[in-house]
Amino acid sequence: MSESSPETRRFDPGAVESKWQRAWDEADVFHAENDVEDPTYVLAMFPYPSGEMHMGHVRNYAITDAYARYRRMQGDAVLHPMGWDSFGLPAENAANERDVDPRGWTMDCITNMKEQMELMGLGFDWERELTTCEPEYFRWNQWFFEQFYEAGVVERQTAELNWCPDCETVLADENVNTHPEHPDGICWRCDTPIENREMDQWFFTTTDYADELYDSLDGMGGWPDNVRQMQRNWIGKQEGASVPFDLSTGDSVDIFTTRLDTIHGATFFALAPGHEVAQRIAADNDEVAEYIHRVDHADEAVPETSGVFTGEYATNPATGEEVPVYVADYVLEDIGTGALYAVPAHDERDHAFAQAHDIEIRQVVEPAPDADHDPGDVDVQTAAYTADGLLVNSGEYDGLESARARERFVERFDGDSRTAHSLRDWCISRQRYWGTPIPFVECPDCGYVPVPEEELPVELPEFVRTTGNPLDAAEEWKSTTCPDCGGPAERETDTMDTFVDSSWYFLRFVSPELETAPFDTDRANNWMPVDQYVGGIEHATMHLIYSRFFTKVLDDMGLVDCREPFENLLTQGMVRKNGEAMSSSTGNVVSPGPFVEQYGSDTGRLFMLSAARPEKDFDWTEEGAQSSYDFLQNVYGLVNAYTEGDIETGDGGVVDEYVTREIDAAAATATEEFERFRFNHAFQAVRDLVSLLRRYADHTTPRAESFEAGLETVTKLLAPVAPHTAEELWHTLGREGLVATADWPTVDLAEGYDTARLLVENTREDIRDIVDVAGIESPERIDVAVAPEWKYYARERARELDGNVVGQLMGDSRIQAHGEAAADYAKNLAAAGHIDDQLPPEREATTLVRASWLLEREFDAEVVVHGPDEAPADLAAKATPGRPGIRIEE
Repeated sequence: MSESSPETRRFDPGAVESKWQRAWDEADVFHAENDVEDPTYVLAMFPYPSGEMHMGHVRNYAITDAYARYRRMQGDAVLHPMGWDSFGLPAENAANERDVDPRGWTMDCITNMKEQMELMGLGFDWERELTTCEPEYFRWNQWFFEQFYEAGVVERQTAELNWCPDCETVLADENVNTHPEHPDGICWRCDTPIENREMDQWFFTTTDYADELYDSLDGMGGWPDNVRQMQRNWIGKQEGASVPFDLSTGDSVDIFTTRLDTIHGATFFALAPGHEVAQRIAADNDEVAEYIHRVDHADEAVPETSGVFTGEYATNPATGEEVPVYVADYVLEDIGTGALYAVPAHDERDHAFAQAHDIEIRQVVEPAPDADHDPGDVDVQTAAYTADGLLVNSGEYDGLESARARERFVERFDGDSRTAHSLRDWCISRQRYWGTPIPFVECPDCGYVPVPEEELPVELPEFVRTTGNPLDAAEEWKSTTCPDCGGPAERETDTMDTFVDSSWYFLRFVSPELETAPFDTDRANNWMPVDQYVGGIEHATMHLIYSRFFTKVLDDMGLVDCREPFENLLTQGMVRKNGEAMSSSTGNVVSPGPFVEQYGSDTGRLFMLSAARPEKDFDWTEEGAQSSYDFLQNVYGLVNAYTEGDIETGDGGVVDEYVTREIDAAAATATEEFERFRFNHAFQAVRDLVSLLRRYADHTTPRAESFEAGLETVTKLLAPVAPHTAEELWHTLGREGLVATADWPTVDLAEGYDTARLLVENTREDIRDIVDVAGIESPERIDVAVAPEWKYYARERARELDGNVVGQLMGDSRIQAHGEAAADYAKNLAAAGHIDDQLPPEREATTLVRASWLLEREFDAEVVVHGPDEAPADLAAKATPGRPGIRIEE
């Protein structure tokens, strides 16, 4: 083969990529017909149309595109759609800043991003494209809202909510990020410190599904463990009991506790500052009122030991004692019931509070006899003892185990067994313009009334630039009539949280053209759940919980037969540049347009998918991009060199047998790695195969059929990650049709292939070690000897033996006949413990003969392979199964 020929043949990515994109479109490669049965549903989280993508965004879509292309070549019908999560505050803010309409701004951004996606050659089914800000889509948000309302899953609640003064809207708990300097958190979008406001808002009652949302995580093996744990932590689950306490105010207040066994040790009672009883006490108690005001308006986190005595008392139902009632900031209104009985001896926060306020600490649980602690070592005055144990100072229940006490006390103290969750109902009201209008009107006589279904969608009025809620300023739009009584009424001026849009969009892709329902139920039942979902881990406790909730509600309503929306989930890592995450706001990006113009889209796709596993972060470098570009050009050069006759062919000799097996092995490895989303490992198999084909052509005259089969395999394995280049290679090889719709290589590797490959690798490594240690500069001849047959026999016997392995082996006459060598080998086998599989001696020799050309090329020496019982005695003595004897002559 000419040394320079492959490198001098290059292709123009711009011309090649546009050509094959047109070919895919003309062949309708990526469209899933409505009548296909149970297609493989591959979905990337649809983007918010900000207008500009960078390669960090592209990575997400390249992952799903590669997998979708792979599954299509495996013969699957594939659904791989794309749409736009197009409502939201950023578009509204951008419109205000630029004095334009949010819709116009959004649609321009969509046009720009779609052009960038098409430039990258991403294989989406654009016939199913959806845009959530279109009335054809959001009318179904409104329809769902009314259906959920009828089903009791929508409520209007008065609650203390998170208010972002900069965005001028309510935020759900999931939209608030923690911050060490701001106790109420900061806005997830603009980082503004959150304020708490009491407001009437619309809620989806996600807490109705808290148990199922939590419990079903255990069966979701296709999701990453860390995402499932994040959801467990967010949803929370505590098994406990609620028990009523009577207060001197005349109120009966329920508490929730997981440690009812400690009730005899309660020495004070505590209320959250926002608890209704605390608020009533504050109305007549200036000291309590001042404390509540102070903690509500604190700029910094309030110490956990802060609190105020109310002058009121609670009666402990276990002892009849009256214990003081405090208002304390460490009691959280939205955890449990916002009230608790405090047992300083057995809870760390109660202990700290009691010490700060000089409250009695009374031990009522001590370590059991088999516990790690001795009862005498526990001093609850110094630190709380929080473990289970045996009850003490608990009257007739002394000596009872904690778990048993908890069971008995529920009935004894008129309690109820309960499960408490951290999850709260989902506040979906937003005081913004660019969202789905909530389809209700408020009538002075009838209250809140849903808009009749035939009047949906309720569309947005012309954009009003104003502070506060823009829809509240749209007087003409706001004024309407009550659907029930016909009297004057006002439209609801809040819009829905945009996470409503993304909670069911995957179902709309099933039938985006349908006008009579949100989706075709029969088709959804056949196509759902999504087989592979890909997106950022930042959505673990928002979108990924909301969509699970939505799917369960729709299942309960009979609209879909599916409890979980996503069978498998992959959370992709970030693309970093200069050590920092790519970000449009900082300008630290690589933009698709200029990059594609210089390198072509396949270079970017190949680099991102081969640099690291999809779930890992990786650093973008010019060197990495250039390396991927050079590889694609070199493969193109190699294929052209072959098709133009610059690679002389022949019979390939024994080398051909080795190469043929390695071609199959590369396909098998790549298949396994694609199934596991380890594209980087799959690509390494392609690189190795290309390198092998080059060495084959350099070493001998390759057999044409084998060499071409290798090039075809390289082309197919590249097709999911570098699809345009693969099409050009496919065409150059004279193949018919498109590689995008060709069959994936199918191989059946011979039994023991992995063992054979390891044998070759180990032998090459052993020769390198000998050359290095002995300082051999120019080997003339390398003798490689397979072990004598009796060693294989001894090895197989040892695999079956227990007990005195050496004695049993040496009791076998076939082994015993080899005297001291056999005894030494038997000892080695006994010491080895686990004995791996090895090839039979004849196959080991055949494998080494096939691979001898690699040794000859690497060491520029004659290589002689000796079969079992053929080598000189001194060389055979060095050999064991799987580790040939080696002699090197200079």
